[in-house]
Amino acid sequence: MTGRLSHPSRSDARDNRARILDAARTVFGEKGLGAPMREVARHAGIGPATLYRHFPTKQALVLETFAAQRRACHAAIRDALADSDSWHGFRSLIERICELHAHSRGFADAFMTAFPEAVDFAADRERTVHAVAELARRAQETGQLHSGFVVDDLVLMLMAHRCVQDAPPAARLAASRRFAAYVIKAFRAEPATEAPAPLPPAPRLQHPQ
Repeated sequence: MTGRLSHPSRSDARDNRARILDAARTVFGEKGLGAPMREVARHAGIGPATLYRHFPTKQALVLETFAAQRRACHAAIRDALADSDSWHGFRSLIERICELHAHSRGFADAFMTAFPEAVDFAADRERTVHAVAELARRAQETGQLHSGFVVDDLVLMLMAHRCVQDAPPAARLAASRRFAAYVIKAFRAEPATEAPAPLPPAPRLQHPQ
């Protein structure tokens, strides 16, 4: 009897965990990491005690919530460094990081140190900075990246990019892509004879009166 009763308990635990993570992605994604744990519990339809049984700390919840984004960030770095075209690798890494940040205010918060306890994100941040530095070195050697570019420019760009989160949800990704295109255009040492690449379409950020 005990063995039979244990299975629904494990199933309920798995269901609760999945609901918590879904809720955390929504709450942290829209409101950032300043959102309280109780709001995540409420959104998941469970009590705070159940939430804390699965995730004793906010740090544990944040790390699990954004595990997929962290893997995507690692993949973007690997792909960029493996790209035989140094400029394309540099550009694609910026585009993919911006897109990850545009999808979730919480992930952007963790990546940009707004959540100091997330030490794993600090490691991700350092990995990204080192990758950008290497890609920049390669692209500058080929004359495709502006000679004045420094890694701090990436940090400045991502700080400005966080304002994309203030756009209406339906427009954030389009706004992010256009912002990234402008920044990449500024970073490039374009030959005077080369036609400029077209920008992505502008999102509608204001509703008509």
